[in-house]
Amino acid sequence: MTDTAIFAISLGVTLVGLVISWGVYRRRGAGTGLRGAALSLVPLAAAMTGVTEFFVDLAFSPVKWAGVAVAGLAVLLYMTSGAMISRRAGSAGGGEAAAGGEPKAAGRSAKPKGSVEGPAPGGGDPEMAEIEKILRDRGIS
Repeated sequence: MTDTAIFAISLGVTLVGLVISWGVYRRRGAGTGLRGAALSLVPLAAAMTGVTEFFVDLAFSPVKWAGVAVAGLAVLLYMTSGAMISRRAGSAGGGEAAAGGEPKAAGRSAKPKGSVEGPAPGGGDPEMAEIEKILRDRGIS
């Protein structure tokens, strides 16, 4: 597409959007109308800066679509490697099992289920100690 055609289409879309924004301004008020006018000016600004031409070239170019696919593959591989690295870091505590000890479950303490950690007896808030016990029992610490 030529620059003139892109500019004409963008100008037309902008003018239609401004007319619709004027109607919205009359029905719903200045705030909504101004927001519509701002959004209506975006196609014209994109045409004037050359952004529209980039997207038109992207839409009709198989080489550029292949580039987008390669970029998507790169992001997918990067995210997969991050998941693999975090799993490996999470299983680094596996040396305890080889030493004869039992590995602890993540986020759980080795204390008996009924024990409550909290302030010394006779001091502190017993209700808070009970809440902390409930949270610990559910694995929230």
